[in-house]
Amino acid sequence: MSSNTHQNSDGFFGHPKGLSTLFFTEMWERMSYYGMRALLVLFMTASLQEEGLAFTVAAATAIYGLYTGAVYFLGLPGGWIADRLLGGQRTVWYGGIIIMCGHIVLAIPSDSTFFVGLILVASGTGLLKPNISALVGHLYASDDVRRDSGYALYYMGINIGSVLGYMICGYFGEKVGWHWGFGAAAVGMAVGLIQYRKTIGNLGDASLKPEHPMTPAGEKKAWSTIWAIVAAVVAITALTMTGIISINPVAVAQYVAIAFTLIFFVYYAYIYFGGNLNESEKRKLWALFLVCIASACFWAGFEQAGSSLNLFGRDYTDRMIGSFEIPASWFQNVNPMFIIILSPFFAALWINLGKRMITPSYGMKCAVGLMIMASGFIVMFFASQYAAEGLKVAPYWLVTTYFLHTVGELCLSPVALSAVSKLSPRRFAGQMMGVFVLTYSIGNIIAGLLAGNFDPENVSELPNLYLQIAVFSIGIGAVIALISLKSKKWEGHSEVAQPVEPAETAARTTS
Repeated sequence: MSSNTHQNSDGFFGHPKGLSTLFFTEMWERMSYYGMRALLVLFMTASLQEEGLAFTVAAATAIYGLYTGAVYFLGLPGGWIADRLLGGQRTVWYGGIIIMCGHIVLAIPSDSTFFVGLILVASGTGLLKPNISALVGHLYASDDVRRDSGYALYYMGINIGSVLGYMICGYFGEKVGWHWGFGAAAVGMAVGLIQYRKTIGNLGDASLKPEHPMTPAGEKKAWSTIWAIVAAVVAITALTMTGIISINPVAVAQYVAIAFTLIFFVYYAYIYFGGNLNESEKRKLWALFLVCIASACFWAGFEQAGSSLNLFGRDYTDRMIGSFEIPASWFQNVNPMFIIILSPFFAALWINLGKRMITPSYGMKCAVGLMIMASGFIVMFFASQYAAEGLKVAPYWLVTTYFLHTVGELCLSPVALSAVSKLSPRRFAGQMMGVFVLTYSIGNIIAGLLAGNFDPENVSELPNLYLQIAVFSIGIGAVIALISLKSKKWEGHSEVAQPVEPAETAARTTS
């Protein structure tokens, strides 16, 4: 990396000017992503009279799970395209354009183009998200001590963007019209793209070209493969839209969850048995395996926020303040707000524990995070009992649940990312991060399938649904915690995780 990348050292709160470019681009991209995502299940399950799609809850939440799972999964080829073909700067630009086009398609009041919009947003996010996060790191020299604080600033932009998305898109979508909400997301992404293009010079040569470019022949073959995949997706989408083929989203979600899980286990086993590892590296992989299991289970519960908890907020929560009805999607704002408030306390917690020589294993920290998240569903168990009696519950039930989910996220997310970087065999570090990303995809798809059991016509089943999620998650967390009493020895040495990624984690930031 040439030196001009690091010249503008005091351009943005003492950081390189390029950080401001990435900060605001990511802020507006997250505004569009989370704003649209908050409306997704609400729009799909709304009746035709409400100008929704009138999908069943099972179908809507399965589609939601497939969509969010695909967003994380597509970050893997997105990172590869930047590293081998386009470079990070161009990949971010093209990804943003595709995202904006997807939101524009969603804003068109036509049900037939709905899935086209989802595919475009997921594909564009896969190109943009991992590479804009990697670009932040490329702004700094390898020995620059400002890197962690730079990421902390960057993630503040993520939180601001998510708050804006929930507020703006949520209001327009629920109060004006669903497609107005999707249109607001398109405007947000457009603002981000304009800002990115006007200030792209601040990035210097950071990831201007591919890090590991292919030979001309290899590049030609790669592009041929990419366009063949695009053509196949277009063909399948067209056949589905015209009714020639019929797709059951629940069945597809089940098969994709199984496929992603098999890929995870096969690739993990391939590295473990075929990677020529020494005994120390194998023990560390066992410790990391516990973290991966905790991660998949955590996101299966946490991602109820956009599906079953979103529907609970709409249907069973008293949202009236005077004459104003709070949009159901606004409750999802609680998570980023608590993230902003609590992050400094958790940063201080790990540091102070380290000073006292109290360094729990990675597995133990993740198990604690999983069980704290699960306790949020115990809260929902009691709230849903009131709903089953035909009552509208007070908003503080959802707020308490989101608070516990946020505390669990802050315990698990940065620790899990640190574990991947510390416990992976160094020569497989990039591949192991890719394998770890699969736990987010698996968790999101399972979350959609679980939420499919949310039956608004049979509210008496709600308490049982939330209790099952709580018991399962606490049980898995307890098993991981017990095994982790030994896994600290597997880790070889314990290091304090630096929680520099409070709002989003590995799958949302890595390639």
